Amino acid sequence: MQANYDLQQKKVLVTGGASGIGLGTVEAFLQCGAQVAVNDLAGPKLDQTIERLQDQGYSVTSAPGDVGNAQSAQDMVDNAILQLGGLDYLVNNAATPGTPKPIAADDFEQQTEAFWQQLISVNLIGPYRCIKAAAGALRNAKGAIVNTTSIAAFGGGGSSAVYSATKAGLVILTKEWARALAPSVRVNAIAPGIVDSDWQCKFDQATEGGETCPLGRKGSPEDYAESILFLCASAGYITGQTLIVDGGLSI
Repeated sequence: MQANYDLQQKKVLVTGGASGIGLGTVEAFLQCGAQVAVNDLAGPKLDQTIERLQDQGYSVTSAPGDVGNAQSAQDMVDNAILQLGGLDYLVNNAATPGTPKPIAADDFEQQTEAFWQQLISVNLIGPYRCIKAAAGALRNAKGAIVNTTSIAAFGGGGSSAVYSATKAGLVILTKEWARALAPSVRVNAIAPGIVDSDWQCKFDQATEGGETCPLGRKGSPEDYAESILFLCASAGYITGQTLIVDGGLSI
């Protein structure tokens, strides 16, 4: 059961918000009464998501843009804040595995320079771009930030060594940004395990089915959204932390 917070008048930007954990998070905030700007790459997926949520009567706006591009990210955040009239919470969820199937750590041929650059730009510099653009508004609101990292940050594996490295970097940056923005803004992260969504990279059948997880199932977007909601709307004395949310997979 999702926790229920009164977030009337709160303003939220969720990156990568048109599917998976991002969409679950958007819906969780909307159900609590918040106004939400949904970021994703421009296209039918984002357009259809916005149309569906508006038809349901929610206060939601479209914030198309590519966090992997410096100017696009800046413009997207600026426009989202303008549309919302401020910003209380930023959820840095946009990311890419850059591959449709896992790449072994010793497969150096597939881990090309271009592959490295893509993942670093989207997964690691992308959140920085968004925080940089949103810092002033978040300070004014005494708001909060939640980054989406991964359990791959702590033990490798995942879709590739490069992906794990970018997510490990985001764990450290969460601590650095928590210090940098204190005391006005809290900065935390969640580290998801298996996600029941249309993630680009597909794993083996046992992993995809959640059989390897102690709780016996994959995490739903709603499972992860509830943790993000908690770290934004509550948890007033928590900052600089990464909460592992994986159904016990990492134990």
